[in-house]
Amino acid sequence: MAVETDVLDELRRLRSRVPRLAGSLAATVDGLVLAHDVPDAEPEGLAALTAASLGVAHRMTDAAARGEFRELLVRGSQGYVATYAAGATAVLTLLADDRVNVGRLHLEGRRSGARIAELVNTHVGPGGGRHADRLATGDHPTPAQDPDRPVGTLPVRTPQRPTHRPRPGG
Repeated sequence: MAVETDVLDELRRLRSRVPRLAGSLAATVDGLVLAHDVPDAEPEGLAALTAASLGVAHRMTDAAARGEFRELLVRGSQGYVATYAAGATAVLTLLADDRVNVGRLHLEGRRSGARIAELVNTHVGPGGGRHADRLATGDHPTPAQDPDRPVGTLPVRTPQRPTHRPRPGG
């Protein structure tokens, strides 16, 4: 069974556990959709915006010396957008109505994020992400874990310097 199917099942179970949940999306930290249940939004655009907001959230927690990034909550006039880490390579974004129980949203969002992390980590194949449709075996090397980064946090990207010097006057 493909990772998309397993993750979509988790998203549907999440919707049944959280009253007033309007939609959910699981994506890679790079902004590629893994699975979604968002009837009134464009999933690809939402995944890309989730990836961008994660980068800003990581930098904000670093700059404010508030420790490691855990989650992001945005409140609009018609509801909430909540984003949770789902392991080191995926994120979970939830869309909820304005009258949602925010405590329940956080509780279930954190649980589903952990479950999605397990699902993504067990379905590792060539290409990863959307094309990971076989279980991980000992044949595939596992990426080295950074011992300084707690489990459940996402990596922060840093800009790369150009490898060549610009030409003078041009």
